[in-house]
Amino acid sequence: MSTTVPPEVLKQVKLIELRTRGLVNSLFTGEYHSVFKGQGMEFAEVREYLPGDEVRSIDWNVTARMRRPFVKRYVEERELTVVLAVDLSGSERFGTVRRFKSEAATELGAVLAMSAVRNNDRVGTVLFTDRVEHVVPPRKGRRHVLRIVRDLLAYQPAGRGTDLPGAIEYLNRLLSHHAIVFLISDFQGGGAIERPLKHLARQHDVVAVTVEDPSEKTLPNLGPVRLVDPETGATIVVDTSKPVVRARYEQKVAEERNARRQLLRRLAIDEVAIRTDAGVVEPLLAFFRSRATRLHRRRRAGHA
Repeated sequence: MSTTVPPEVLKQVKLIELRTRGLVNSLFTGEYHSVFKGQGMEFAEVREYLPGDEVRSIDWNVTARMRRPFVKRYVEERELTVVLAVDLSGSERFGTVRRFKSEAATELGAVLAMSAVRNNDRVGTVLFTDRVEHVVPPRKGRRHVLRIVRDLLAYQPAGRGTDLPGAIEYLNRLLSHHAIVFLISDFQGGGAIERPLKHLARQHDVVAVTVEDPSEKTLPNLGPVRLVDPETGATIVVDTSKPVVRARYEQKVAEERNARRQLLRRLAIDEVAIRTDAGVVEPLLAFFRSRATRLHRRRRAGHA
């Protein structure tokens, strides 16, 4: 990408920063912290047992050696690494209501990046199509986040297709330490992703963000229409006035969606669905609160 950024892009970056900063400060800071902070714990020290300490935390080796009880003390990891893996393929430059899917993905990425930096975490991006297009290594700071937002807005990819398995394999090679990976895509034509995604989810906290447009679920009754594949350029004429054609299309879309959801459920990967005709705030908040509730129940069950 050219180092010269058009003034209109810089203006968009500033607008997104102002809008997302308000959201982060008022809505997301507590939810982000409760969901992601404290998931990783690092050993701090061994100290003598005090009344009220968890019996499970007793270090039995040290206790036997010192002949009085000692416990292990852990502290939550001070910082996290967040990686935004964003699909820039041709199908993302599509939208029939309000905005393109790529614009919804950019807004969501900006909110997540701002939330990470607000909590003093590192954040980076991997932009991909049918190849890995652009990588920004995880770092901290406002200037770094603004660069990420700028790249999400202005980067012009060379490819139009989608290679989700290739992008996930790249993430497996790239990330040597535990990270939170937001995989942001419409998951269309992505190929066989189960094997690399399973490996990624085993090492990292993966969240799948699916970007959808309402028109992709149902075909409107418009008679014969010419459809163009934004990734391959192939065209096809479809007679949308035929009920059987519309029903077959809806069935295929539903089957693909169900297969994706079953795969994510099987791999214990959370899914956040965002749409071009709605904001990103509600689905993100719902995700944060749902996960926080599950973590709370798990901790309570562990203490029982």
